[in-house]
Amino acid sequence: MAMFTKILIANRGEIACRVAATAKRLGIQTVAVYADADADAMHVKACDEAVHIGGSAPAQSYLQWQRILDAARATGAQAVHPGYGFLSENDAFATACAEAGLVFIGPKPASIRAMGLKAESKRLMANAGVPLVPGYHGENQDSAFLQEQADVIGYPVLIKASAGGGGKGMRVVSQAGDFAAALSSCQREAINSFANDAVLIEKYVQRPRHIEIQIFGDNHGNCVSLFERDCSVQRRHQKVLEEAPAPGMTAAMRLAMGEAAVAAAKAVQYVGAGTVEFIVEQADDGAMSFYFMEMNTRLQVEHPVTEAVTGLDLVAWQLRVAAGEPLPKSQDQLQLNGHAIEARICAENPNQDFLPATGPLWHFSGPEASHFCFTAGGVRLDTGVTQGDVVSPFYDSMLAKLIVWGADRDEALAKLDKALSEMQVVGVANNVAFLRDVVQSASFSQGDLDTDLIARERDNLFKTQTLSEDLAVAGVMGMVLRQEVDAMGSNPWQAVDGWQVVGAPPRPFQLQGAWGDEVRALDVVLYSAPQRLRIADTDHAFEWRAHPRGVSVCLNGVWTDLSVVASAGQYHVFSRAGHAVLQRVDPLAGSAQAADALGGLNTPMPGKLIRMDVAVGDTVAKGQVLAVMEAMKMEHSIASPRDGVVSEVFYAVGDQVAEGQALLTLQDVT
Repeated sequence: MAMFTKILIANRGEIACRVAATAKRLGIQTVAVYADADADAMHVKACDEAVHIGGSAPAQSYLQWQRILDAARATGAQAVHPGYGFLSENDAFATACAEAGLVFIGPKPASIRAMGLKAESKRLMANAGVPLVPGYHGENQDSAFLQEQADVIGYPVLIKASAGGGGKGMRVVSQAGDFAAALSSCQREAINSFANDAVLIEKYVQRPRHIEIQIFGDNHGNCVSLFERDCSVQRRHQKVLEEAPAPGMTAAMRLAMGEAAVAAAKAVQYVGAGTVEFIVEQADDGAMSFYFMEMNTRLQVEHPVTEAVTGLDLVAWQLRVAAGEPLPKSQDQLQLNGHAIEARICAENPNQDFLPATGPLWHFSGPEASHFCFTAGGVRLDTGVTQGDVVSPFYDSMLAKLIVWGADRDEALAKLDKALSEMQVVGVANNVAFLRDVVQSASFSQGDLDTDLIARERDNLFKTQTLSEDLAVAGVMGMVLRQEVDAMGSNPWQAVDGWQVVGAPPRPFQLQGAWGDEVRALDVVLYSAPQRLRIADTDHAFEWRAHPRGVSVCLNGVWTDLSVVASAGQYHVFSRAGHAVLQRVDPLAGSAQAADALGGLNTPMPGKLIRMDVAVGDTVAKGQVLAVMEAMKMEHSIASPRDGVVSEVFYAVGDQVAEGQALLTLQDVT
């Protein structure tokens, strides 16, 4: 079979852009599909053609495979690349592609089916001699029976959706009394995400590492391991940072895991890119044991770190294998070079249990980097969004992937910290500062990794501001002066603000910002002749000058380059040291009312109400879960901010609720 001349990409966001970039390099035309919310999205512009396939919700568009097949036929595409998520691991869709005369750029339907159900894949792996975590992987889904199995296995246990992936439909249960509620929640999330509520129960390994092997097979019987990735740093069972190779990995362990992964792939006659995921348990003496967890029958989000350390383009390999070519390299031709780390930039609030965020991207910029491939600088930024886009509640919260390569892990860590310091996101809550905290933590920097790292390092993470108060204020004042100069066209005689070159009176400002848990109001006075700043009764020598990304300020003889972004009445100040947000306060304006002044409990994000646990007249305690909402494919519990009595309930289960709406009203307990 000759190489394709046109493919359809049945996905959106950064992975659609990633596939389009390689296809363009190979001279292959691309067709995008898009939902209502994505009419102006980056992936639409990245492709040669685009076809509208439905409403914004995935069930109305990206999961409507008949519309996707119709789009492929109408545009003359010869093959369909599913990306990851959506239909990428749907064996029925892969079969439908073949029946429509289209090549599915992925494994055979039988392989997807065999590995797609976790319980079935466990049985296959047991037969292939791959070690398994103790657990129940059977067909009996009676809740009482599952509870009995969990009791026999011993707590803590992990409940996992059998058809799941991406951290969806997964709960850790520490004691028997919590099992029933966790099972019910897991099954609901599994039905919503995978249309299948079957689960399996496994022993929850203490301090486990999550290490996966990238494998590749072709239609000629060849299968190779492209080495490992460590994906242990996770929140809510979803990956945060990934790296290759895994810290502390020995040559013998790498060989054993690689051979086990290839055996797993060959057991299902695997073709294309896939990932075999293992739980790795490390003993006190450093010895490591590994257990098969699952196989992802698709390309992974974290595939760029493998590309970085092998020098390969995995999407190009996918296209060549799907076109019938043999693997470009044999196992003995593959080798590791250097170290790579990927950080997932997400629209979420780490300080609120990583609650997804939505809204406009008023400002979005990053470090100097290549896109969708590596160049000499060793910094890569893959994204499907751009400044001015709106982050909607319909899709995953990931905005971009920042990937760095270094000759060794220390160099890669230094590059990642610097690159994160140059990542600027304004308009939606995001995890950039949190990622820097993780990267700088003792556990991560020393390679002491396991899936509990974030909880273990909690005291060093979740900071609200990292830039000093004085430097943040100086940055705001420098930007205020720069804006005034820009507005008058550099001609001070055109100014109408009362500013005088000689004998200018002091100019007072009131700013407000949060450091730690404390919100502080700052009285600031700007003086001229000589120019200085008074911040909270302390004088500082002060100078400023413009630079391309903002202002340079000199505070007490020390110059610092700052990027300052003004948005929605706030100043976002970025520097290598960190990020701070200050609000300029108008002393003539009235103070804002508290969001809960009338006793309302407002929704933190738009979503669907899937559970309401209270009714009018119920007495509730602070911290008690009152309702559960579904947004961005995840469940989110809404807890009471205080003790009270429910006096009104405004929404019913099944309702779509906008952000900031009152779910119910609480009155004080009398």
